[in-house]
Amino acid sequence: MDHESTNNHFLIRISPKIGFLLGLGGAVVIMFIIGFFVLLGIVLKQENNGLSTRQSSTNVSGAAAGPIAPAQTAPTARVGAMAPITDQDWIRGNRNAKISIVEYSDLECPFCKRHHPTMQKLIAEYGDQVNWVYRHFPLTSLHPKAPKEAEATECAGEQGSNDAFWKYVDRLFEITPANNGLDPAELPKIAEYIGLNKTKFDECLNSGKYAAKVQAHAQDAVAAGGTGTPYNVIVAGDQKIPVNGAVPFEQFKAVIDPLLK
Repeated sequence: MDHESTNNHFLIRISPKIGFLLGLGGAVVIMFIIGFFVLLGIVLKQENNGLSTRQSSTNVSGAAAGPIAPAQTAPTARVGAMAPITDQDWIRGNRNAKISIVEYSDLECPFCKRHHPTMQKLIAEYGDQVNWVYRHFPLTSLHPKAPKEAEATECAGEQGSNDAFWKYVDRLFEITPANNGLDPAELPKIAEYIGLNKTKFDECLNSGKYAAKVQAHAQDAVAAGGTGTPYNVIVAGDQKIPVNGAVPFEQFKAVIDPLLK
């Protein structure tokens, strides 16, 4: 008997019941494989959506905890009751610029650390047309060291004015590993690094005199619609356009360029 005849003979001997069970088993295997790949696709999509902003549900003190949220620019979204920009703000660039970018930031947020060079590039690219307003938004339940670091920047600004404030922020983002990883002992070292008097800096930081200001900034961030960091608001006249997350330079440019025409 040849091979083909043997196969035919075997198929004839299989009962209808066994054939049904074999078919059912095969269908279950196929459905399992399909379900696995569908689930894998969902997981990968969720991971890709979490690359640019640290988000949380935030209370009035600025404390926060929660998942990572996708970056998005939402020109049609409304900004809440954001405090107006005044001479009391820390502003980098031309104070009379046509456009201001208000950033609510957490000094221990890894996405804020990644976002910082983008903001520096924007100010360099647009010159006197755009300025950068920095406000504190420490997510305290994620980064309990961040509020004191924010106070440290205020002490730097008190001693050395606007220029010292920005130098301190730049240096802190440069050296922090983020995610609450900066040793507090580095705070006075940063002050010395940028040329401040360490004794005066320590006195200011230990006094806690700027804790209330940092908390007020966090409350302003929430009122303005911030749910995570970095939270940016592009201000051009009466227009306020929210930009959530550490978005690329080109995404900011796409919003800013039409406002300058």
